[in-house]
Amino acid sequence: MTEKRIDITQPLWDQNTFVGRFRHFAFISNPLLSMASEKELYEAKELYFKYKEGKEPPNTQLSQVVRAKQLYESAFHPDSGELQNVFGRMSFQMPGGCLITGAMLQWYRTATAVVFWQWVNQSFNALVNYTNRNANSPLSTTQMGVAYVSATSAAMATALTFKYGIQKRAKNPILARFVPFAAVAAANWVNIPLMRQNEIVLGLDVTDENGKIIGKSQLAPVKGISQVVTSRIIMCAPGMLLLPVIMEKIEPKAWMQRIKWAHIGIQTGIVGMFLTFMVPTACAIFPQKCKLSIETIKRFEKDRYEEILKNTDGKPPEYVYFNKGL
Repeated sequence: MTEKRIDITQPLWDQNTFVGRFRHFAFISNPLLSMASEKELYEAKELYFKYKEGKEPPNTQLSQVVRAKQLYESAFHPDSGELQNVFGRMSFQMPGGCLITGAMLQWYRTATAVVFWQWVNQSFNALVNYTNRNANSPLSTTQMGVAYVSATSAAMATALTFKYGIQKRAKNPILARFVPFAAVAAANWVNIPLMRQNEIVLGLDVTDENGKIIGKSQLAPVKGISQVVTSRIIMCAPGMLLLPVIMEKIEPKAWMQRIKWAHIGIQTGIVGMFLTFMVPTACAIFPQKCKLSIETIKRFEKDRYEEILKNTDGKPPEYVYFNKGL
C-alpha cells in the first residue's frame, strides 16, 4: 500500500467530540450492513487482522481497508471477536426497532395487544442486550432467564398500569398512545442492568489512559450501564413520543380514513426515519471510552483502590477508563 496507513483498531473520527462519535456510530450502525453475507463478513475480518499486522495483500486499497473495518466492527463482538447474531447488532436496530415500534404504536387499544407487543419488544431487547454484553462477564442460563422474565414483566406491568390507571383518570385519548414508551422506558431500567449484572457484582476491568489494566471497579459498570440505559431510552423517544402526536392529528382526516389499511405502514416508515438518525445520535451522547475519577473509587471502593494503588506503584492516574458497552 502506498496510501497513508491508519490505525485500524481506532475510530476514524475524534471520539472526544459528539460529531466525531456520531460519525463513528453512523458508520457501524448503517442498516445496510445487516444485509452483508457471512462470507463477506469473514473476508472483512481476515483483511482487518492482516492489515493490523501489516500483512495485507499487495495493492490493497485504503477504501477496501475502511470497508473491512466497517463490516468487522458492525458484526463482530469487540471483546470476544465472535460473529454476533444479526438481530442483536446495532446495524439491525433500525429495521428491527421500526417494525416492532410501529406495531406497538398501531395496536395499543386493548390489553391483549399491549401485552403481546411488549413481550415481542422485550424479547428483541433481551437479544440485543445479550449480543452486546461484556464477554468477560458471562451470564448463566438462569441469570439470563431472570433478566428476560423480569424485564418483560416490568414492561407489561407498566403498560397495564398506565393504560388502566393514569390514562382512564386523565380522560385524554392521546395518553393511550404513550403507553408503549412508558413501558419501554421502565423495562430498559430492568432489562439492561439484569443482563449485565455480573459486571456490577464482579467488577469491571479499568485501565489507565494508555489502555493498561490496573484493577477492577464495581462503580464503573454502574456508571456505564446507566449511560447505556439513558441512550437506549433517548434512541426510541422521538419516534414513540412525537409520532403519537402526529398520528392523533392526521388520523381523523378524510384522506387518512380512506387508507386505514396503510396506517401501520405509515407509522413504521416514520419510525424508521427517526431511528436511522437516532441510533447513532443516542450511541454518541456518551463517549464509548468512559472514565471514572480515582477519587470516587478511593471514597467508595477502598479495596479496589488499594488494588489499583498496588498495581500502579503508588501512583494511580487521576482517572481510570473502561468500555461502557452499547
